[in-house]
Amino acid sequence: MAVDVGGTSIKGGLVTSDGTILYSERRPTPRAEGPDRVIAAISSFVADLSRPRPHTAGLLAPVAVGLAVPGLVTPTHAVFSAAFGWRDVPAEAFSEGDLPLTLGHDVRSAGEAELAFTGGSEGEGAGGAREGGGHVLYLPIGTGIAGAIVLSGSLYGGASGWAGQIGHIPVWPDGLPCGCGQRGCLGAYASASAIASRCGESSAAAVVRRVEAGDAQATSVWDEAVEALAVALATYTLLLDPALVVIGGGLSLAGDTLLVPLRERLASRLAFRHPPGVRASSLGVHAGLLGAGLLAARARQPTAPGDPAT
Repeated sequence: MAVDVGGTSIKGGLVTSDGTILYSERRPTPRAEGPDRVIAAISSFVADLSRPRPHTAGLLAPVAVGLAVPGLVTPTHAVFSAAFGWRDVPAEAFSEGDLPLTLGHDVRSAGEAELAFTGGSEGEGAGGAREGGGHVLYLPIGTGIAGAIVLSGSLYGGASGWAGQIGHIPVWPDGLPCGCGQRGCLGAYASASAIASRCGESSAAAVVRRVEAGDAQATSVWDEAVEALAVALATYTLLLDPALVVIGGGLSLAGDTLLVPLRERLASRLAFRHPPGVRASSLGVHAGLLGAGLLAARARQPTAPGDPAT
């Protein structure tokens, strides 16, 4: 069982070990109702998905649960989430059943799915995380922003397993307040939720349509978001020298409206070196669900003492 928790929706389903999605559905995330309500919604979703359901191959019944969540996370605890107001929520709070369950960071799990399930051809737009000699930043942009760092073909988690919080890089240190408590964070300008909110829309897709129609307000907000992304990616590029940036999440559906100006702005901020390639994810919005499926497979083989956090 795979459950991918986002700020706007919770995606859940049954996934095979080879990355086939047998069943999936989506439910709204009741984020406005508080942290406990989100936990209860996840637990209810897990309970519903646990029930055997008919399929062409017979009855489908999950054997383990993978739960991908935002914020700081270990396999056993959701340590902190600015999006939901969580602090030290144990894994068992998300399920009343007895199936083995492991937690993982939503973006790193999606990045792991990119590594596992894409071949990484060199064609423009392929977006596989195996491209670029294994030096890739996977950057899904949705309600929030975080990155999965791939170095030499392996995911990098950092000392505590919490690397990749790119959405909280202060692109303008005295800028807009962020839900994390800082100011000027990338996510306050370039996340899908921030873009929609600043334009008075319910979704970033509505803003994109206005941009493409030449709306002045939407274009101003969009340009600032692209510039913020370029600033953050220039910093990342100079530190870790990726060959490729893979853009995922809902905002990747903007296509060239996002990718073309982002490539140009990023190149303009790197005076003495070539920029990395910037492409859309080949797994698209399914990356998170497939990543949660990989977590479920891992739940059947518990992490050994001393192993790094997922």
